[in-house]
Amino acid sequence: MFYPLPDTIEQPEISLLELLNSRDNRQTRQQQWIGLHQVTLISFTVVFPGPVKDNHLVRQVFNQGLNALKQVAQCRQWVLLAQQSFAFPTGPECFVAVDADAIAVKTALIEAEELSPVGRLWDFDVFDANGQQYSRNTLTLSPRRCLICDKEAKVCARERIHPLNEIINKIEVLANASVDN
Repeated sequence: MFYPLPDTIEQPEISLLELLNSRDNRQTRQQQWIGLHQVTLISFTVVFPGPVKDNHLVRQVFNQGLNALKQVAQCRQWVLLAQQSFAFPTGPECFVAVDADAIAVKTALIEAEELSPVGRLWDFDVFDANGQQYSRNTLTLSPRRCLICDKEAKVCARERIHPLNEIINKIEVLANASVDN
């Protein structure tokens, strides 16, 4: 059921407005999926720094996340009702309607994130059938860590502590390490 997205050439840089619009559009699609399927929804994206949100490296990390999601779903014997991936200039996205407890789904996906070298780049948003979102904070878990210095990722991103090329180089190393394993 989980089909990887094909490789892509580097897409153009996106503007902040395009990024914000894509988030609004994703929220609308999420609500539509929840209304349509009335089960837990997994909304998967990749957290990727910089103005280019879709390129070979993003697709590699995204497809590794899809593979991890597939393995977790098989291991936990989740009933998957629907799955669809989207390739947008603002980054790839995947929705999965799963007939399983939302908290259990979120917990399992956080475990998968923590087991993978690129798991910090995966963003598995999980909503229950009523549209309630479950996050690390909701589950009183620690926030995402920075890829470079292991401080809280939001702080490093907000303050632009690390140069973009240093972060991208680290992502390439981690993504290739994931392929080798």
